[in-house]
Amino acid sequence: MKGMPMLRSVLAVAAIGALVAGTSPAVQPARGAGVVMLNGAGATFPYPLYSRWFAEYNRAHPEVRINYQSIGSGGGIEQVRKGTVDFGASDAPLSDQQLKEMGQPIVLIPTVAGAIAMSYNLPNIGTGLRLTPQNIVALYMGRIAKWNDPKLAADNPALKLPDLPVTIAHRSDGSGTTFHFTSFLSAVSPEWESKVGHGTSVEWPVGIGGKGNEGVAGAVKQTPGGIGYVELAYVKQNNLTYAVVKNRDGHWVAPSLGATTAAAEGGAQQMVRSHDVRVSIAYAPGPGTYPIVGFTYLLIPQEQKDAVKGRALVDFLWWAIHDGEKDAAQLLYAQLPPPVVKLDESLIKQVTYQGKALLMTQ
Repeated sequence: MKGMPMLRSVLAVAAIGALVAGTSPAVQPARGAGVVMLNGAGATFPYPLYSRWFAEYNRAHPEVRINYQSIGSGGGIEQVRKGTVDFGASDAPLSDQQLKEMGQPIVLIPTVAGAIAMSYNLPNIGTGLRLTPQNIVALYMGRIAKWNDPKLAADNPALKLPDLPVTIAHRSDGSGTTFHFTSFLSAVSPEWESKVGHGTSVEWPVGIGGKGNEGVAGAVKQTPGGIGYVELAYVKQNNLTYAVVKNRDGHWVAPSLGATTAAAEGGAQQMVRSHDVRVSIAYAPGPGTYPIVGFTYLLIPQEQKDAVKGRALVDFLWWAIHDGEKDAAQLLYAQLPPPVVKLDESLIKQVTYQGKALLMTQ
């Protein structure tokens, strides 16, 4: 995400920390108003965690119900732009152009970081196949067409790789998982960046498409020789095989909570330096980092149209980045490093109704 302007200019809102409780009268929550329904849509990548958050928050706050449709990051961005949901979710941070097209200032709230695993279907070969970033690029470019290719065999001398054609699987829907995966490929290969690029949707050189993590995983499971990129929690929950990937520092690293956390901590430093939450942590340096990782975001209209719903939303957001983060590790997402939590606190305080901060003193 090089060359991006600072967050305060990007979001066209006050500088971080300017709208804090006490600087203007906070909107009081409505009591006895019945159940407050919040509707959201977007990313599939964090769905296992978000669904737990929404259920737990409802148990603690039965007056608030949160309905979330896991339709992919592209769909979440579009629904926020149309104003048909109260919040969206995207693994891909919005670009300057996308922010302009939203028609209103949008606050991006990073929630957790997650890893993307390379899952494959090779007879008699379980988890642990070694893949270099360069070979992953070559696979997705269509330049490695057989699994017994010498480039793959050289990194896996203990394995008898089959004489099977490679079948590439990728997302067919607008996807933040695709954004993070193609950001990784672009960081590894200038050729990939120039010819294919990175985004929620790209023109894939080869392969078959599947909708959602389940679509890609299904294509891989049904096809001997298949390989695809799938969110780690989904891989673990469904007992799928996954590769060990060489990181920027030359270490073979499996996707894990610890390796994702290491990358997230590096990203936190970038956020603090730039005052911009839109950072890429794909192919990040560090001996223990897993290279295919990214943050995921909630998209919140800065100026809320309904005081009651707006207050319920900011209260949930505050709970999520504090109490909710404790659930992240169980589902293999990396908790936000403390500096990012501080940034999020300032961002939540920027959400207003009729120009007044919705979040009361915490």
